[in-house]
Amino acid sequence: MAPTEGKTAARSAVENMLAEHGDVVRESVAFMVRELIEAEVSQLVGAELGERSEDRSTHRNGYRHRRWDTRAGTIDVAVPKLRQGSYLPSFLEPRKRHEQALVAVVQEAYVNGVSTRKVDRVVEHMGLQGVSKDQVSRMCAGLDLQVENFRNRPLEGRYPYVWLDAKIERVRQGGSVRHKALVVAYGVNEQGIREVIGLDVGESETEAFWTEFLHSLRARGLAGVQLVMSDAHQGLKNAIGRVLSARWQRCCVHFARDMTGHVGAAQRQLVTAAIRQIFTAESGTAARVKLGEVVQQLEAPAPKVARLLEGAEEDLLGFYDFPKEHWAKLRSTNPLERLNREIGRRSDVVGIYPNDAALIRLAGMVLLEQNDEWLIGRRYLSETSMRLVKNRPAAATEATPVQLAA
Repeated sequence: MAPTEGKTAARSAVENMLAEHGDVVRESVAFMVRELIEAEVSQLVGAELGERSEDRSTHRNGYRHRRWDTRAGTIDVAVPKLRQGSYLPSFLEPRKRHEQALVAVVQEAYVNGVSTRKVDRVVEHMGLQGVSKDQVSRMCAGLDLQVENFRNRPLEGRYPYVWLDAKIERVRQGGSVRHKALVVAYGVNEQGIREVIGLDVGESETEAFWTEFLHSLRARGLAGVQLVMSDAHQGLKNAIGRVLSARWQRCCVHFARDMTGHVGAAQRQLVTAAIRQIFTAESGTAARVKLGEVVQQLEAPAPKVARLLEGAEEDLLGFYDFPKEHWAKLRSTNPLERLNREIGRRSDVVGIYPNDAALIRLAGMVLLEQNDEWLIGRRYLSETSMRLVKNRPAAATEATPVQLAA
């Protein structure tokens, strides 16, 4: 294969990698394999692909193809042939150990884009030397294209349920380290399938930022939202009412956790147990009755909790107006917290991100992989139960917008 044909094949491979809902891990591994092979061959030959150099020791002479079976799937490895001598990628033997290391590199090193030096250290553990800054940049650029394609894809159909959450990460900016908000949105469509529908980084969780973020989701096609689950952030609450005109469900888990901060250690178990009864009632009516009883129960030992609970009634019990099969999954943002922990596990390796792009690259790859698993896995909510949401009366579907703060 001529050098030009090799470059064309590489571009074609990247384009294939951008196909929506492709196997992200497998394609990412394949992409990194090609780049790492090229780095190793360039060092062996003494020149980059297509480079003229008097110091080269030999020339490339086409490719031979080898199937590589990995846990991420079967990869077609194009191994360069040389005019003098031979070459076999060092990571192909022994397969098992190096394949695991390579997947780890893809998921935790190259996607973070922290520094060439840090990437070099990881690559050296795999037995590969001399990966240049330009080669690392090419690898990261390929991943950035995947993430941008994922973040900007059109949202088709209707999403009755949407979850929103933010995670604070440290990002270097202008010579200092800033705490920035990584915001994630996912929704359940009318077929009961989960999707990651949004990802962005903001300076802070202000109402202006949340409003802009929700407008971007609407511009991509987000429609049919009936219930939005999130924590109690006033700016976000206002943005939901202004942009989506949907009913807001406050995370019950966060609420119960917050209430324990208003009482002493000796009363926390009492408060938690009392509040938990409200969210396990058999109906919305029973939940409202139970809430009233709990308010009376807590008035003496925890008056502030009783007052806050009474004021939050409408925000906490909205999920009871939807199908009973959905209640357990609508009353909290716990599913998003699990995603945040996955991002956090990789962020612990990074520490401080060099810029917003590196943070989006890492989070985007984690979420893209998760989104693919959701699309081919079991439905989050049954299609039969989702029909009950789809067929709700118009008055119920167009829920009362969240009251804006004065």
